[in-house]
Amino acid sequence: MHFEEIRALPKVLLHDHLDGGLRPQTVIDLAAECGYTKLPTRDADELGQWFVDAANSGSLVRYLETFEHTVAVMQTEEAIRRVAAECAEDLANDGVVYAEVRFAPELLTAGGLTMVQAVEAALDGFDSDRIVVNALLCAMRQAHRGDEVADLVVALRGDGVAGMDIAGPEDGFPASLFADPFAKVRANMGHYTIHAGEAAGVPSIADAIATCAPERLGHGVRIIEDVRIHPDGEDFGPVAQYVLDRQIPLEVCPSSNLQTGIADTIQDHPVTALNDLGFAVTINTDNRLMSGTSVSKEMYLLVSEAGWELEDLYLATMTAANASFQTLEDRDDLIERELQPAWEA
Repeated sequence: MHFEEIRALPKVLLHDHLDGGLRPQTVIDLAAECGYTKLPTRDADELGQWFVDAANSGSLVRYLETFEHTVAVMQTEEAIRRVAAECAEDLANDGVVYAEVRFAPELLTAGGLTMVQAVEAALDGFDSDRIVVNALLCAMRQAHRGDEVADLVVALRGDGVAGMDIAGPEDGFPASLFADPFAKVRANMGHYTIHAGEAAGVPSIADAIATCAPERLGHGVRIIEDVRIHPDGEDFGPVAQYVLDRQIPLEVCPSSNLQTGIADTIQDHPVTALNDLGFAVTINTDNRLMSGTSVSKEMYLLVSEAGWELEDLYLATMTAANASFQTLEDRDDLIERELQPAWEA
């Protein structure tokens, strides 16, 4: 398949960070407006390349440092609204028809906003007649505001907030630290996904599942470490077997994973093996600015470098649609009205 063919197809995106998807020129504009002077350059092309290069370190910790710049310029309602509106526009231009975009409202309060104000500004920006964008609210793993974020998710879930997540350094900050906030969301019949199996391995995934029971796994690709592939077949460890049997969706972000050291090339990325083994794989961007990517680009890389075919992309798209935190009626409408007619044609 050609890139333009993929871009023309309707797609579903489940794992995209708002503060990781700014346009370089927007970072420059907002920095000038708020007096932020720490950008490495004020040339848009150079800045875009700087973000990609800085994220290509092979370290999740170094990768996360790039967010200091983007978060710094997102401290007013106007800035957040602009970033969210451009996010919706950029995704729609890439053929995405439904997206769940996540961010940590606690990171957007340094300029005096409340978390509620930050979320409402983002929701205003997401509003579009070209695409449906719902928000996922993240609590930072190294902080202690999980209960507040859970309360926000419950309070705003009918107003464009689809669910909860935790973000930040995975290693050393297990999901079990947030068991109570996730239990609060669950008790109120809310949705949540959990970053696990990116910077930390199978024990992190096991901890998240055992203590928090997430509906999806953010990244989750290191579940492959619990699978032994040999000439006669495969042997699944207990965690991999559990994830496979229950078809817990994996929010896979191939290019981002290369930057954080999970694999050296797209061809070697475990997403292809996981897909072939029958795991519930979805294809995502993670951070479009830091990875210089889009959903269409991620799919095209899998086609051109890992041998994926149209059927694989279709399956990942249907998996993403069915795993989305929409109502059943909205999911069915999305699949029957937009996805199936285009993909089957």
